[in-house]
Amino acid sequence: MHDRSSSLAAKAAADTMPTTPPTEPLLRFRRWFHAARRAGIELPEAMALATADHAGRPAVRFVLLKEADARGFVFFTDGRSRKGRELRENPRAAAVFYWHESGKQVRVEGRIEEVTAAEADAYWETRPRGSRLAASVSTQSATLHSRARLIAAWRGLDRQLGKGAIPRPSAWTGYRIVPSAIEFWRRGEARLHDRVLYVRRRGGWKRTLVQP
Repeated sequence: MHDRSSSLAAKAAADTMPTTPPTEPLLRFRRWFHAARRAGIELPEAMALATADHAGRPAVRFVLLKEADARGFVFFTDGRSRKGRELRENPRAAAVFYWHESGKQVRVEGRIEEVTAAEADAYWETRPRGSRLAASVSTQSATLHSRARLIAAWRGLDRQLGKGAIPRPSAWTGYRIVPSAIEFWRRGEARLHDRVLYVRRRGGWKRTLVQP
């Protein structure tokens, strides 16, 4: 028992988060995210996005992070979808990234703002052609009465446009989580996990170490 305790203490001393991590949590996030990508973790950009309607009824689903900078975390979707409707009713959201292989997790909470039309257009043009066609013929989250008709609509639009441009549907847009809190979690031995919480304050961020 003594040997295990000594080993645990030594590991904790060598493997905990620095006592003086970056004062800017987005910098820490980018470091962790790029480390996950370099490690070959599949879809490190996948994040579980939680929203709630005006009555507080929650919903969660996975979306893909497309940009993370000092302004926040950006994802794109159909604004007519359930999450789009809920974000209009209740413009706050939470998200979590979990990279099991590296034993790390990041939680984000904040208000929502819609990206500009120019930002949405720029990302739209980077999407695969098939994905743009799908977004053009589908009303996300609406009742699907016939999959065959949906596929026929996709093929019909493909033939109609040929190799021409596929305009972005006005309802297809992006959202930015402007974070008010970001928590970094790292798996520890015997469940003595490392947790660092950043809370936005006027003029900067307040950093707090949190018990596991």
